[in-house]
Amino acid sequence: LPVLLGSPVLPVLSKSGDITIGGAFSVYTQTPKSSSSLTETPEPLICTRISFREFRFAQTMIFAIEEINNSSSLLPNISVGYKIFDSCGSTLPSTRAAMGLINGQERTFGKSCSGQSTVHAIIGASKSSSTIVLSQIAGIFQIPVISHFSTCACLSNRKEHPSFFRTIPSDYYQSRALAQLVKHFGWTWVGAVRSDNDYGNNGMATFIEAATQEGICVEYSEAISWTSLDEQVERVVRVIKTGTAKVIVAFLGYDEMDILLEEALRQNITGLQWVGSESWITSSNLALRKYSGILTGSIGFAIKKAKIAGLQEFLLQVHPSQDPQNHILREFWEETFGCSFQPSLQGVKQCSGSERLRDIKNPFTDVSELRISNNVYKAVYAVAHAMHSMLKCGEKSEAIAKHIQDVNFSLQSGEKVYFDERGDPAATYQLVNWQKNSAGDPVFVTVGSYDASLPDGKQFTIKEMNLTWPISVCSESCFPGFRQAVIKGKPICCFSCIACAAGEISNSTNSAECSPCPLEYWSNEDHNKCVPKVIEFLSYEETMGALLAAFSLFGASLTLVVSFVFFWFRHTPLVKASNSELSFLLLLSLTLCFLCALTFIGQPTDWSCMLRHVAFGITFALCISCILTKTITVVIAFTAKRPANTVPQCSVSLQRMGVLGGTFLQVLVCVVWLTLAPPFPYKNTVYAAERIILECNLGSSIGFWVVLGYIGLLAMLCLILAFLARKLPDNFNEAKFITFSMLIFSAVWVTFIPAYVSSPGKFTVAVEIFAILASSFGLLFCIFDQIFSSSAELQ
Repeated sequence: LPVLLGSPVLPVLSKSGDITIGGAFSVYTQTPKSSSSLTETPEPLICTRISFREFRFAQTMIFAIEEINNSSSLLPNISVGYKIFDSCGSTLPSTRAAMGLINGQERTFGKSCSGQSTVHAIIGASKSSSTIVLSQIAGIFQIPVISHFSTCACLSNRKEHPSFFRTIPSDYYQSRALAQLVKHFGWTWVGAVRSDNDYGNNGMATFIEAATQEGICVEYSEAISWTSLDEQVERVVRVIKTGTAKVIVAFLGYDEMDILLEEALRQNITGLQWVGSESWITSSNLALRKYSGILTGSIGFAIKKAKIAGLQEFLLQVHPSQDPQNHILREFWEETFGCSFQPSLQGVKQCSGSERLRDIKNPFTDVSELRISNNVYKAVYAVAHAMHSMLKCGEKSEAIAKHIQDVNFSLQSGEKVYFDERGDPAATYQLVNWQKNSAGDPVFVTVGSYDASLPDGKQFTIKEMNLTWPISVCSESCFPGFRQAVIKGKPICCFSCIACAAGEISNSTNSAECSPCPLEYWSNEDHNKCVPKVIEFLSYEETMGALLAAFSLFGASLTLVVSFVFFWFRHTPLVKASNSELSFLLLLSLTLCFLCALTFIGQPTDWSCMLRHVAFGITFALCISCILTKTITVVIAFTAKRPANTVPQCSVSLQRMGVLGGTFLQVLVCVVWLTLAPPFPYKNTVYAAERIILECNLGSSIGFWVVLGYIGLLAMLCLILAFLARKLPDNFNEAKFITFSMLIFSAVWVTFIPAYVSSPGKFTVAVEIFAILASSFGLLFCIFDQIFSSSAELQ
């Protein structure tokens, strides 16, 4: 018999007892859909078709109550009765069911409500929207409601639902678990479909919030209801079909999912990965071969599967003869076996009553997936334990909500039952994957779990599966060496890939930013690894270093040849006249000047940095001191009025003292320099970002410029004295050549200063070596060319 929403509310199943537990289940489903015309009066919603799964929930409640009645330890000598109403999965019939549970089935128009409720607690309902209505009404009368299937996080609000409890976890946890699941598979671009009710809207809102935090983007979010028009469902499926997301998160109730699948089947949608909520992911009603092309591979979280001893036998004993006046038992039997107890119906076989449920396989008799049924079982026992505690304390029935809050017991299976301060149980789920068995039928395979009580990072576990999962991204992954760049006007999951800049790397896929390398490292060609920077210095292996070293050795060798010639002809008047001791000392200093250039080549070390500048300063000071002494000797020798005075004034000892004095001052400056702030190796990373220039830091720039300035001072004195003596007799007069050598020397070092300051890296060292070699060759050729020229004239 169809149950019209306008007819009196009657319990579909009932039994009297000392204590009465109410029940609200969606035993019937709604038909038909609303009219599409706004000018026509909508047809009344009629609940006609029995839901085998919901009827099993109701029978599970009865089974648990019968177990309690037969128990000698729980509520002994107290009978427990029940009143089960049909909520029809909608708010209006749920309201009527609530009123029927609270005040009885009689009409009370024009009368006051009875002083006491007919039930002590209510189990139900199966949908969040229905449960919200049930809880709000029951809460006024302080009647606790324990839901087995309502997961909306809104029901955890103790201000709005002070006496609500549930044996199924809140969607607050499931939504976050789904976000972690999607992230685990790398799906950053998903579509979303939800039920257009409290369950779907709240659950999807929490999922989108959690998904956004995980870096997941939702391409679209559509809503449907089981009363939606065909056109609306068709539009939603078209959105799914035309979308680019390959993964669909379906936060749908069973009824909405059934409607969506019918339209998806009609539009031939395949190749999508479905991620489901607990409402439908283990629904055997959907595990049909006709949907296998769409749903095979689906994955989602489900309530933990359990076994209830004796339940199957109890379900198989359900028969209309148990209560011949009960219309729902007759309808259930007729629906199950496709027969009728009314002989007048033509074309329909008559029910004999001898049919056996054991021969039938449908959602009512199938106890292989006892998940929600186990929640009903736990809810009934929670009420029984609370009542047992309340009666033991001698309290009134108004205190039952408090005792339900405090229950903590274990079922025969060992499962613990308790509630937190919000009335929620422990949030644990099984991760279920739709696979095919050898016969090609869909089966639910547990492949992981989620436990919200565990620390972050350990809540979600998944087994290794030899399955191929789709790729669902808005943009292809950015490989190491690239970074993501957000495309203007698009979600953050849609991006372009930009190569990392020089000196920056990304060593993971889809890096949001490139990381700069440490100071002494640089990016490789692929920009995915930092490698040590190339250390650059003037070495003997490179062409420039080798050439400069060759010129240095050539100059030193040439100087030694000249020294050998001088030594060979040391007794000749020409050599004696050219002040042989000063000449040999000058040749020695020039040799050292050529050789000191070698200390500037090679990898700088603490010792080489100190040696190069000290050797340069002292050898050139020695060289210029020799030339200065030679110049003074020439000037005195040719300007003396009395030859007798020449010898004392130009004695060898005075010449030695002049050379030693000029050199000693430079040695003193170098000692002070090395003592206070010696040169040291320095890695220069400022000039060239991609390489390290290993150079010698002067330690004290003042020390370096004092050394160089002192050499310049000696050279200037030589130049002035040589210029003044330029008009002396030509024979053996070295003044002109000394003047030319000093001009060359000064020109080289004056040019050296700006070149030294502006030259980068190892070229600074090259400029310094070039200045040393150029000035040394200038001194060698200009001074000793005069001697060889004079020798040629004498011959």
